[in-house]
Amino acid sequence: MGANRGGISFDPKLSPESVIVDRIVSDAIETTKYLLQRFHREKIYLMGHSWGSLIGVLTAAKAPELYSAYIGVSQITNQNKSEKLAFDFMVDKFAEAGNTMMVKKFNVHNIDDGREEMIRYFKSPLRDKAMHQLGIGTMHMMKSVITGVFFPFMASKYYTFLEKINFWRAKFFLLNKTKLIEELFSIDVTVNVPNLEIPVYFFSGIHDFTVNYTLSKEYLKTLDAPLKGFYTFDSSAHSPIFEEPVRFNHLLKNDVFEGKNALADPL
Repeated sequence: MGANRGGISFDPKLSPESVIVDRIVSDAIETTKYLLQRFHREKIYLMGHSWGSLIGVLTAAKAPELYSAYIGVSQITNQNKSEKLAFDFMVDKFAEAGNTMMVKKFNVHNIDDGREEMIRYFKSPLRDKAMHQLGIGTMHMMKSVITGVFFPFMASKYYTFLEKINFWRAKFFLLNKTKLIEELFSIDVTVNVPNLEIPVYFFSGIHDFTVNYTLSKEYLKTLDAPLKGFYTFDSSAHSPIFEEPVRFNHLLKNDVFEGKNALADPL
């Protein structure tokens, strides 16, 4: 069952391929309703980071009446285009550095052959390793997922040991035993969500090629919304919320929560 918002039809069932994404969006809406009831609120703010930004923007489009604003951090738009831009960028950088070994490894993947080969490359260790070597991955100054994510997460005092183990089990299951990645590459947010009825804010690291910075900014330029703000983080790659937390919180407090875009980049 679709909805017509501002003269533009939004069908929450994106395509026959989008079974998992559609379910997660529905779950996000139900979770929101629970939070509104639990904390006696009429609306809450919705933030999505990376993969969560895909779910976030679809959720905001489907149920805008539940949210005060949507904040997309490293906003996904068209991941197929984003991966091609990152692939070409990395090949050029390694070629400029004379790293013929890495160039040969990339040349094994002909990502123009279609979605199947793109997904095979996306799941390969090469992609993450190269991105972190070049400072365009999870964080600009992070060179390894193991030392930058795995070890800190496993050392965290906020999760039980079983919760930590289940996190990695769930990630492996979703990436390797479901069609989640196939769904990611089948969705073009710029087509599926051309407008939102609530204020929209995008926070992006200028070094981000995990989710292409330029594509995120171009999408916000075309997105029809009552208020928009795009914020560039010059010292960040994919995770400005962690890389530049002081500025991130300042922008939330002084622009987003005030319903303004006075500190935003020109669009």
